[in-house]
Amino acid sequence: MTLGELFLEAMSTGVITENEVDWLTSQQPNFNRTEEATALRLGRLIDQGNIQLGCRMPLG
Repeated sequence: MTLGELFLEAMSTGVITENEVDWLTSQQPNFNRTEEATALRLGRLIDQGNIQLGCRMPLG
């Protein structure tokens, strides 16, 4: 998983899972400046309620 993939998935579904948040926080020391900005944007979207902490239901 990359931060870009995580960001796009969260934006398209409106949901970020607990495991994804755990991965995000564990990877923070390895982020470059662009990734740091993306992580901050993701955090703001969560704070604003545009992305919810939860689980995704499988399609089908």
